[in-house]
Amino acid sequence: MPKRRILSLWFPRLGAERLIRAARGLHVGPLAVVAEQSNMQVITSLNAEAQAAGLRVAQPVRDAHAMCAALITRHRNAPAEAAFLTALRRWAGKFSPWVAEEIPDGLIVDLSGCTHLFGGEEALLSVIETDCADMGLSVQMGIADTLGAAWALARYAGQEATSDRNGDAISQEARATRARAGKRRHWTKGGAAPQVMAQGGGARIAAPGQSYGALSPLPIAALRLEDQVVAQLNRLGLRRIGDLLGQPRASLARRFGRGLVMRLDQAMGSAPEPVSPARPPHHFAVRMTLPNPIGLIEDVMAAIDRVLPTLCTKLEEKARGVRTLRLEAHRADQAAEIIEVGLARPTYDKHRIRPLLEMKIDKIDAGYGIDMLRLEAIQTEPIHARTVAGHAEARRVARARLEGNTAVDDLIGKLGARVGLDVITRQHPAASHIPEKTAQTLAAAWSEPARDWPAPSRPRPLQMWQPEPVMAAEAPDVPAAFRWRGRDWQLAQATGPERIAPEWWLDDPNWRSGVRDYWVVVTEQGERLWLFYGHGGTMSAGWFCQGQFG
Repeated sequence: MPKRRILSLWFPRLGAERLIRAARGLHVGPLAVVAEQSNMQVITSLNAEAQAAGLRVAQPVRDAHAMCAALITRHRNAPAEAAFLTALRRWAGKFSPWVAEEIPDGLIVDLSGCTHLFGGEEALLSVIETDCADMGLSVQMGIADTLGAAWALARYAGQEATSDRNGDAISQEARATRARAGKRRHWTKGGAAPQVMAQGGGARIAAPGQSYGALSPLPIAALRLEDQVVAQLNRLGLRRIGDLLGQPRASLARRFGRGLVMRLDQAMGSAPEPVSPARPPHHFAVRMTLPNPIGLIEDVMAAIDRVLPTLCTKLEEKARGVRTLRLEAHRADQAAEIIEVGLARPTYDKHRIRPLLEMKIDKIDAGYGIDMLRLEAIQTEPIHARTVAGHAEARRVARARLEGNTAVDDLIGKLGARVGLDVITRQHPAASHIPEKTAQTLAAAWSEPARDWPAPSRPRPLQMWQPEPVMAAEAPDVPAAFRWRGRDWQLAQATGPERIAPEWWLDDPNWRSGVRDYWVVVTEQGERLWLFYGHGGTMSAGWFCQGQFG
């Protein structure tokens, strides 16, 4: 069995170079990607020009602008960066089938038994450098026996451990400490020196079994420790990984926690750290090649009836339902006709999918004939089994209702095939005491029907609109007569008031009239109106009409 070899890929400018690739290289000059952290905008990624100007990651944006006036900033898009890293993971699959993402800007590749296919490890790194240069990406690499050692070489190879104190660190230690250091016969005092590989340039490969020598000169931060632990170790004069390897493990664990010892063991190979590749996404597609081209709708539907049950069976085996389905009709002239249908609820029931395809099948232009059909589930969702508890009869009735009441969902799907699923909406209750905010509009295909709508404490009008001015006396008492919408109204009966205060934590332009007193007003003409008196906040007080009861 080949010895385990791990490759670590680090893309130090991933965020900035992703934007440059998306803009086709239009960003000329220093570029920084910024994000808000702790109520402050800081830099998360830089391009080469910005780093040459002296800027650094985690630097406040205001300081960066002071140092570089020509700096261009862009807000960070974390989901887009994650998707880009996933695309890089698929690219790295050419080197090994065992590739894992290391959020936010790295990849881990298990090269065991694969390097000979590329002419060795050095040749493999050259191929990776060439590919990344073609993609416009900066990359740093490290190969070692363990994941921790490869990670350290990729990020810290060639760097020297520095002190956070001024002057000679040895001269600042106590006399007793210096005496013990002389008795220990450390390799710096004439002891046996460890085998240390030359770092820098392309020498980021630790030979098999040489992890100790490769990691010894590197800073302690290469062990993936927390910043406070690194700072504490540096204050004690422990700045290189080699300084930790000769220390008693029990003392390190007691003073700095088991995390430090675990990272050391992982880097040296004493503790396992497997590479867990991402699971491939679910893919559901079927196709049927026809011996002779077809062009009639009946023939196309007959072919769909042959392949659709196979697709539904695959979905059922994985307990997933299709939400968006694509039908590709490949013609004899090498062209393809494509239609897509959406469902209001995920399903693998062929009897619910077939009518939607039949509604759109007439949009396919057969041309010289169709010789291949392909069905692909573009978007799928898990379907969880439902367990109904209760008596036998109640269980049977509930199961029949849950499994058979799909008429509304089928109607939404059929209407969506004509006008689009996004156009069909439904109302859901919202947690707010503001009358016009007690309901929210959601897409019907991606929301459940509201079953328990909370009843309001006071009656609400059937029709509600934006507040309209009412000409009446500016007094909180209900006016006996008022003018609204160009007509004069006389009061017959009034019920109220119901006082509603605005949301003080929001600046809503519609509620700048301050606290409101709502009244249900019945006029002599027979109209039931919803009037309120605004006591005045940032605008003058007065009467307004906001709704009408049916």
